[in-house]
Amino acid sequence: MAEEQMFQIPKVKLGTQGFEVSKLGFGCMGLTGAYNAPVPEDVGISIIKVAFSKGITFFDTSDVYGPKTNEVLVGKALKQLPREKIQLATKFGIVGVQPTGVVVNGTPEYVRVCCEESLKRLGVEYIDLYYQHRVDTSTPIEETMGELKKLVEEGKIKYVGLSEASPDTIRRAHAVHPITAVQMEWSLWTRDLEEEIIPLCRELGIGIVPYSPLGRGFFGGKAVVESLPANSVLASHPRFTGENFDKNKILYTRMENLAAKYGCTTPQLALAWVLHQGDDVVPIPGTTKIKNLDDNIGSLKVKLMEEDLKEISDAVPITAVEGSRTYDNMLQSTWKFANTPPKDAVV
Repeated sequence: MAEEQMFQIPKVKLGTQGFEVSKLGFGCMGLTGAYNAPVPEDVGISIIKVAFSKGITFFDTSDVYGPKTNEVLVGKALKQLPREKIQLATKFGIVGVQPTGVVVNGTPEYVRVCCEESLKRLGVEYIDLYYQHRVDTSTPIEETMGELKKLVEEGKIKYVGLSEASPDTIRRAHAVHPITAVQMEWSLWTRDLEEEIIPLCRELGIGIVPYSPLGRGFFGGKAVVESLPANSVLASHPRFTGENFDKNKILYTRMENLAAKYGCTTPQLALAWVLHQGDDVVPIPGTTKIKNLDDNIGSLKVKLMEEDLKEISDAVPITAVEGSRTYDNMLQSTWKFANTPPKDAVV
């Protein structure tokens, strides 16, 4: 207990505009039902409060989680916490998900309406970090960013972020107003952003916020690998089904063996690998259990050298991962397809 009380989660800067957050964030999505059933409201509030008490100050939500109920839950938790010590991130842009794919809106009018509604649901006067959740490929990014810039000037948001944005979109957006953080899927088994996105973010001074840093829970513990709940949406995910899942389980076993060598749990080693990718990297794992929260925080105590990171990377070769990182109907909304038309091309 004394050691736990002594351990402090370090603070790091996201971007170059002065935004400081805890090195480990907390993704709130699962509290209102995403992969499994939602937890009772009092339990969700309690988990957020416990995370804060343990040093996590960076909380991530979105208007589409729930939908909308996640922001309400987070807002209720914030009422019981010191607002000035919290860094709150939420997102806009996803109108809905249809069998054919994700419906996205990035028009200036929609940006403003979403921001106003999120402020009300959250019960706050400002949002620290406001992301475009997915890119609207029919609206020039300059138009979306122009409205976000106005919201910054009005004090309704402090910093601007993008999620699943292409290199061209990131560069063009950053030219309108500084982008503080880019949120992307990044884990041991999802590393396609390392070639283009990460170098670009570092060139422009943009922080990186990995979502699903435990591979959508794949590296989160033996239970997921041994018996995926039948009601989980992951039961239809390409990497968690059929032969793909059977082959991917081999990767989990390798990580399990390595974790024993490093004296930590499998999820701690997987998360520590992400944490060690740079001081500008702040992963946001989520959980509905205090035990898992403690495990995630414990990953910050795992010290890895360059040769260790290579050994871990080699244990999960990206070419050995079977299945797409996303559902087929979500593929077109990922960063590789997220270019927007030139501003002068839209009449």
